[in-house]
Amino acid sequence: MNYGYFDDNAREYVITRPDTPQSWSNYLGSTEYGAIITNNAGGYGFYKTGARGRFLRLRFNSIPMDQPGRYFYLRDADSGDSWSASWQPVGKPLDEYHTICRHGTAYSIFESRYASIASEATYFVPLGQSFEYWRLKVTNESDRPRRISAFTYCEFTNQWDTRQDQVNLQYSLFIIKGELTGEKLLRIVYHDHLTPGVRGHLASDVSGQAWMALVGADLAGYDTSREAFLGPYRSYHNPLVVEQGQCTGSNAFGDNACGVLQAEIALQPGESRELLVLLGIGDARSTGKETVTEFGSLERAERELQELKQVWHARLGSLTVETPDEEFNHTVNVWGLYNCLITFAWSRAASLVYNGERDGLGFRDSVQDILGVAAAIPDEARQRLELMLTGQVASGGAIPIIKPFEHRPGHEPAPDPQEYRSDDCLWFFNVVPAYVGETGDFDFYTKVLPYADQGQATVFGHLRRALEFNLERTGAHGLPCGLSADWNDCLRLGYNGESLFVAFQVRLGLTTYAEIAERLGETAEAAWALEKRARLDEHIQACAWDGRWFIWAIGEDGTVYGTHEYSEGQVYLNTQVWSVISGAATPEQAERCMRTVGERLATPYGLMLSAPPFHKTPIDVMRAVVFNPGIKENAGIFNHTQGWGVMAECLLGNGDRAYEYYRAAMPAAYNERAEIRQMEPYVQGQTTYSIYSPRPGNCRTAWLTGAAAWSYYSATQCILGLRPEVDGLRIDPCIPSRWPGFKAVRRFRGQTLRIEVRNPDGVCRGVTSLHLNGQLLDGNLVPAEQLEEQNSIEVVLG
Repeated sequence: MNYGYFDDNAREYVITRPDTPQSWSNYLGSTEYGAIITNNAGGYGFYKTGARGRFLRLRFNSIPMDQPGRYFYLRDADSGDSWSASWQPVGKPLDEYHTICRHGTAYSIFESRYASIASEATYFVPLGQSFEYWRLKVTNESDRPRRISAFTYCEFTNQWDTRQDQVNLQYSLFIIKGELTGEKLLRIVYHDHLTPGVRGHLASDVSGQAWMALVGADLAGYDTSREAFLGPYRSYHNPLVVEQGQCTGSNAFGDNACGVLQAEIALQPGESRELLVLLGIGDARSTGKETVTEFGSLERAERELQELKQVWHARLGSLTVETPDEEFNHTVNVWGLYNCLITFAWSRAASLVYNGERDGLGFRDSVQDILGVAAAIPDEARQRLELMLTGQVASGGAIPIIKPFEHRPGHEPAPDPQEYRSDDCLWFFNVVPAYVGETGDFDFYTKVLPYADQGQATVFGHLRRALEFNLERTGAHGLPCGLSADWNDCLRLGYNGESLFVAFQVRLGLTTYAEIAERLGETAEAAWALEKRARLDEHIQACAWDGRWFIWAIGEDGTVYGTHEYSEGQVYLNTQVWSVISGAATPEQAERCMRTVGERLATPYGLMLSAPPFHKTPIDVMRAVVFNPGIKENAGIFNHTQGWGVMAECLLGNGDRAYEYYRAAMPAAYNERAEIRQMEPYVQGQTTYSIYSPRPGNCRTAWLTGAAAWSYYSATQCILGLRPEVDGLRIDPCIPSRWPGFKAVRRFRGQTLRIEVRNPDGVCRGVTSLHLNGQLLDGNLVPAEQLEEQNSIEVVLG
């Protein structure tokens, strides 16, 4: 079933049916002033953090879905009939009400028609600002004059800390106040905005207030009391004020506050009228008034929207491709990277699922997120990378959550040793070289940065401590300890149990460290790393191979998990694919374990994390047993890992299988059968239900997931094979054999590379010739020093 289509020219996804299986959402704004809006205008707003800076309310996991939000109600003054500019919340019959939603890059547009009245509502946050625009255009498509009343609606939180707002009602219901100040400006005051958790960091620097203003029409009425606007025993679909056609002028004084501004619009046949709403944070009497003075015109709003588009579209211009697969093109050219940029911005802090339980940047998630954006926003990627490096403590471990708005490097308390996770700082060995390769900034390795708690080191020194952290914490079999958790938070081995996944990460880290050391002239460091790697290889080969696949882990009590004798969770995806990625597997082991992946873990919807599901394994060993079989870590398809499967097959040269795996989990591949996946077909989800579930293919937890970065990385650097290195751009595609080739335009270190790859022999991998600007080069590396401002690159596979 189809609910919309990709419009790559506009860089939009167009939803043509509003009754999507789930709410299909978009992000507005920045990490200062952020917002989420759905295809029915539901959503909320937040300042710096979704947990402690939420000023617009949303009821999570509620019925109806995604309410409240940012609404325009329209009422025909003659008939008394009313509807909304988005299908919901009123929800008129779809045989009478026609609408599309255009989700773009940090803006959303709703175009609707009902009763011969057309409306267009546009929502966005101007670049660098702490307010949002709602622009409404209303057109009379009938043959008679019409009188339309327009009402805005949003619902303010009573307290910006979401737990206080939603749970501690005996307090939060008595601190809000709303009033009209000036001619067309609402003022919302939070009397207790300086709670200890946010004092000095969040609400205090915007005065703990919000405001809302109307431009382009006379103010015909207002309400700031939710109860007065909706009426008793009513809801968002039938507000009493809209039904009666006139606001009451209510001032919230406790209970709940809303933002309702009423305008009367008279339209001749064919005539259009536009009005503008500005909604922001700060004192209405100063910040609000000043903002309206500067930004309060339709012309300024249009300029701001065009500037917003230009900036976002430029970010998406780091790579565009033309392949035989249009759905792959949609993913690479627009939505894959846009998903990475949004995930980079918000980590796992604010979505329609993440409801304030993660306040800040999860360390390991946010390090990996950098992989997806290094080419698009290298300066911001470096800033984030430096922030995360200063989240590493002097022991080599890491603080689990970094709060950018209050992080104090050199002065943070180190975690309790029992809280350390074994994989945290090992992700630096994927990300730091990726940043350096993208930018050519090799001096980054010698930059001195503080540890979170005490002391400082060069970036190279930080990498050394990351390795030492795991090498100093090994178990009885010589493998790194899993500590409180490795990547899989559900795996409980005992603090000194051994994680094979982390062993493979350490091996990759040692290899990478040795390569960096050689380039730095640190030959002793390179020798140290290679000697440690050789010893680790011996330990891996001694205990980790089960004949057809690698085990999972070894418990503190000596139990070996993931053998053919263990009935549940026999085969674990991570250790198979990382044995290849790390180079730990012998050629024979690599081929055999990846064949097992295809036989035991591959499904039409992606690769399962493990199989069979857990039913009887004790919860103190595997917490995934609490999940239904076929979901999340219990034999579900954990989409974070899908890119790793693609990478492993590409390393082995299996382009057909790699692409089969990629398409199985690619959101755009489900656009024509959206009822299967249910979630947005333009962004990644955290988990997909596997064949062990009665609903295989359903996907959940949209947008903010490690799947975004690894999917984009595996598509661009492994399938397309466009890999930045210190010395230049390596071109090493591993594509489906049926592809005749592809074209790409890559922005690399300020220069433009136009690449054409031809595959006349129908192979998956293997560059036989490479020409740069007409000159034949040896190998498949395009040297950075030979690049011009504009470059033509021709590659032949064979």
